[in-house]
Amino acid sequence: MSAQKAEISDRPETLSRQHSECGSAVKLKRELGLFSAVNLILGVMIGSGIFVSPASALEYSGSVALCLIIWTVSGIISLLGALSFAELGTVVGKSGAEYAYFQEAFGKIHKFWGPLPSFSCAWIYVMILRPAEVAIVVMTFAEYAIQPITIDVHPDYKDNAIKLASLAALFIMTYINITSVKLFVKVQNVFGVCKVLACLVVIGGGIYEIAKGNTSHLNKGFEGSTTNPGSIALSLYYGLWAYDGWNSVTVVTEEIINPGVNVPLSISIAVPLITALYVFMNVAYMTVLSYAEMTSGTAVAVAFGARVLGPFSFIMPLGVAVATFGCAMSVQFGVTRVCYTAARGGHMLELFSYVNIKRLTPAPAVAFQAFLTAIFISVGNIKTLIQFASWFLWFFYGLAMVALLVLRKTQAAKPRPYRVPTPIPVFVLIVAIFLSVLPIVEDPSVKYLMAIGFILLGVVVYTVFVYYKRTPSALIRKLTFVTQILFESVPPSKDQDD
Repeated sequence: MSAQKAEISDRPETLSRQHSECGSAVKLKRELGLFSAVNLILGVMIGSGIFVSPASALEYSGSVALCLIIWTVSGIISLLGALSFAELGTVVGKSGAEYAYFQEAFGKIHKFWGPLPSFSCAWIYVMILRPAEVAIVVMTFAEYAIQPITIDVHPDYKDNAIKLASLAALFIMTYINITSVKLFVKVQNVFGVCKVLACLVVIGGGIYEIAKGNTSHLNKGFEGSTTNPGSIALSLYYGLWAYDGWNSVTVVTEEIINPGVNVPLSISIAVPLITALYVFMNVAYMTVLSYAEMTSGTAVAVAFGARVLGPFSFIMPLGVAVATFGCAMSVQFGVTRVCYTAARGGHMLELFSYVNIKRLTPAPAVAFQAFLTAIFISVGNIKTLIQFASWFLWFFYGLAMVALLVLRKTQAAKPRPYRVPTPIPVFVLIVAIFLSVLPIVEDPSVKYLMAIGFILLGVVVYTVFVYYKRTPSALIRKLTFVTQILFESVPPSKDQDD
């Protein structure tokens, strides 16, 4: 019995030793080329928003023309932010985006406060923001995927069906992300192309309607435009939220082939492409649908398809399903890399930095994110959670701009394969400050107190478990052992950062 126990207890070490003997390093591989990097950005940025409810920007701007300006400006701001992240990604050279940048810029400033921005970023992104976002997107996918077979189903049963379909979709995308990066790349490339085709169907329908002379809605121009600065700002805020995901390629820098070239180039291709798609899709929507129809809360693309595509209107629900599944899979792919990088930095359990010895994927981190997402799906009603958490994004984007400026001073001699003009990160920082303060000023409510409370809880967790290292060692050892056996995972090779 004791011999058997000793054999089992040596299993994780045996896994690592056997793989080392094969002469192969256990670490994430560079699998994403330029086309895949572009598709990753498309996959995260093109989600449910542009198909389901691009109404908020129109509602707050008040007019067709001003709304189109808002969408264009939002795209430009997103491009400037993404290019700033491209410099950070090529200089720091690590996956994890903001987490890695904060660690590099602030980590050594002070023993206690220096690592806190990195931990807070990982704490919020990994534990609440991204899993909740994936849950919302997956549930949107499920709603549209099962729509043809649940038309006459009672609402209570339909809600349960949506949750079950969501969990099934979550299982599939988790299997893809655990199995291999190559499989993810292949699936994401197909979904990325399908998303763009769905966008082009909408744009083509709009061109057809304009050619027929149906321009009465567009001819209203600036009629009804708001002059309230707060409303304009909120319109811009919602436009930028629809563009969120422009930093996704920097989250997986370590898996990009030739990142010094492909990171900035993929951003320069993908973000302007999405800006053009979003602007022209809104032109198409506003050609066919009235202001009241656009802001009614229904799925705009589905209403558009029913009006324009006739017997082919099924393309729109299918397009929403494809867009949402691909988006959720890409967001999960990205946040698992944040979890993985944070674990390597000592800010998450070490076991989340382990890599499957056969598939070379961060399997424990993927499984953990799937577990958190499943909890949010089971809860169901988490849109308020997303609302109060979303402003964290621009807070961290702004802090990333500060990190960029700090690194230019502290690491001035470090090679920079790509460099943006200084006014760009300064401008993005100003926008980030504005967008972080705006929601609190316009809508001071308890959800922001909840957000602050979650930050303070993170500080407590950091102080106890990270700074003072008061961890239940025996329990963590057992959990690590089970994780290594279950996922056939070992710590990454020491040359991971090379």
